[in-house]
Amino acid sequence: MYLTHITTEGERWDQLATRYYGDPLQYERIVAANPHVPLATTLPGGLRLSVPVIEQQDLSEELPPWLR
Repeated sequence: MYLTHITTEGERWDQLATRYYGDPLQYERIVAANPHVPLATTLPGGLRLSVPVIEQQDLSEELPPWLR
């Protein structure tokens, strides 16, 4: 499952990862889902990107705090 994101001029891959996943290091998921987009520092406006949906883990008291 994917969400669609239309870029604005100057957005970065890590900003998108932070926005959708809360973690800038997850940008590779978005890059991999969009092989038609050249890997650049900033993105041009108006690109239609697919953002993979990641299932959230069920929060549990049994998980260590850093995984909750």
